[in-house]
Amino acid sequence: MAISYKKMWKLLIDKNMSMADLRKIANIAPNTMTKLRRNEPVNLAILGRVCAVLQCDFVDIIEYIPEE
Repeated sequence: MAISYKKMWKLLIDKNMSMADLRKIANIAPNTMTKLRRNEPVNLAILGRVCAVLQCDFVDIIEYIPEE
């Protein structure tokens, strides 16, 4: 299973917010931010906090990429 957080990074740009801002406001640990940058799975509770900060839904920040 492959996932991508490209939508989240684009949304951050649209909202003029940096990764550091998101990390601070959503209370995300540095190692979790690394996982997000590497498109690795993270806890849904963390994604929920991201959605709360960005005022969006899960589909706005994550994309499932089927394996071939």
